[in-house]
Amino acid sequence: MSTIFSKIIAGEIPSYKVWEDEHHFAFLDINPVQPGHTLVVPKQEIDYLFDMDDAAYAALWKAVKTVEAKVRKATSAKRVVIDVVGYEVPHVHVHLVPTQELSDYPVPPRKNMEPAEFEALAKQIADA
Repeated sequence: MSTIFSKIIAGEIPSYKVWEDEHHFAFLDINPVQPGHTLVVPKQEIDYLFDMDDAAYAALWKAVKTVEAKVRKATSAKRVVIDVVGYEVPHVHVHLVPTQELSDYPVPPRKNMEPAEFEALAKQIADA
């Protein structure tokens, strides 16, 4: 079944397209964190960012860089925050959120960990 992003790319669902090339599509998020919040998606449906092959992964980040420059210029943003979550829609998508300061982007609460927890987790990841 096609994802909502594939339907947007195919023109079955309307969107506010800002850019596209042969393999990528960029459009405004309809539930923006800030005005200019843009999504960049590959046209190929891939659920998880790190399941992309190396060439597609590199091409996605090149597209993201292209669109980021356009978003930053159009919104006069100081920085454009990048977020890749992927739980909402099973189709790789990169959020570009224009900001002027850190408070423009909601940062999730941090976890408190003890030094022993850091050591154990660092070892677990290193040994994986």
